[in-house]
Amino acid sequence: MDSMPPFRHHKPLEVAPDTYLIRQVVGEGTPAPVHVYINSLVINGKEPVIVDAGFPNNREHWINDVFSIVDPRDVRWIFLSHDDADHWGNLREAMEMCPNATLVTNWFSVERLAGVYDFPLERMRWVNDGDTFDAGDRTFAAIRPPIFDAPTTRGLYDPKTGVYWSSDAFGTPILSPVENVAELDPDFWEQGSGYFSQLVCPWLEVVDHDKFIRTVDRIARLEPKVIVGGHGPAITGENIARTLEFARRAPLLPPAELPGQAELEAMVVGMTHASEEQEAA
Repeated sequence: MDSMPPFRHHKPLEVAPDTYLIRQVVGEGTPAPVHVYINSLVINGKEPVIVDAGFPNNREHWINDVFSIVDPRDVRWIFLSHDDADHWGNLREAMEMCPNATLVTNWFSVERLAGVYDFPLERMRWVNDGDTFDAGDRTFAAIRPPIFDAPTTRGLYDPKTGVYWSSDAFGTPILSPVENVAELDPDFWEQGSGYFSQLVCPWLEVVDHDKFIRTVDRIARLEPKVIVGGHGPAITGENIARTLEFARRAPLLPPAELPGQAELEAMVVGMTHASEEQEAA
């Protein structure tokens, strides 16, 4: 029995001029009730930028998708939002294929990944929360999102298009792939957004709510036109205000209930049956 079915390919999605969401959906073809996106971003400006580097077990699709948009020799920046495997999984390959790229991250990411990746320090730029870097036709700002699961996390704001890359914030599970949260049932999206926030940040229940709200308002003041992140469809229009309001209420929600042994056993049984049906077909 295979542990997971092969990943289905989802074409890059243009979410703003010359700005493309590189998409993978985890959970398709399994008995899991919901799925989740694993996204990256390509910004094909004067000095092209790759934002995050996807999951390693989707490497072939990821490389083909990214470099169907931009020639690897033209890439000037690779921005790593944080050091989780679903965000840096193909970083080594991207840095090797993009000889002119500078890796933008921070000191703590280097420290946390020191045992698994030999960072090319001479090809790096370290940015802290609030720092900027010039990419020729725009100046990007590294703005930490209000919801995150790694202390290294930095979001990325592009003032030219109004796109804010939110890393792990503002994500949601999905029932099936969609391009925009407007395609989701509103109640499902609200509940999914809150649940995802609690999963990513189980510490939300102990934060000072007033201080937390100020971190959400900081993103609101950017007046983003599009919010995209690692784990959800694109957010645009009036739904930007809605997702920010979901985030403001997240600390007031009860902690997320996680699947346990019974759910694991049910998943194994379901996957076994699916494998047997495929073999019999």
